[in-house]
Amino acid sequence: MSAKPLSDLDLYPVAEKAPERVTTPTGKPLSALTLEAVLAGEVGNEDIAITPEALILQANIARAAGRATLAANFERAADLVRVPQDLILDTYELLRPGRAENVQQLLDRAALLRRDYGAERVAALIEEAAAVYARRGLFVKRY
Repeated sequence: MSAKPLSDLDLYPVAEKAPERVTTPTGKPLSALTLEAVLAGEVGNEDIAITPEALILQANIARAAGRATLAANFERAADLVRVPQDLILDTYELLRPGRAENVQQLLDRAALLRRDYGAERVAALIEEAAAVYARRGLFVKRY
């Protein structure tokens, strides 16, 4: 008799139930991330960053648990893993009401994120925000 395959929901918490499903950006398994390995210099900063694959796995678990909004947030986070931090922060600032001067400024940012980083879900969110901001008159420069 074979074991029943785990559903996405059964994977939570991943570090305990399916650690083999997650690796570091450099390909190390979770089991390699130990204090001893850090002290020995075998684990660096690049090893403790999250991967898009780990975030998508978390999204699948959240969706299986009936948490669609959380799942969508994990998916957008997966889009942002490879986006430079300064661009993320600048985009956040641009999305604050009264910061972008017009719809095109937001659409241009969405296009850049889609084209240069493959951040499709984040780009779609920014495009949605641009439409809402236009409808609500939030392009009045306040700062």
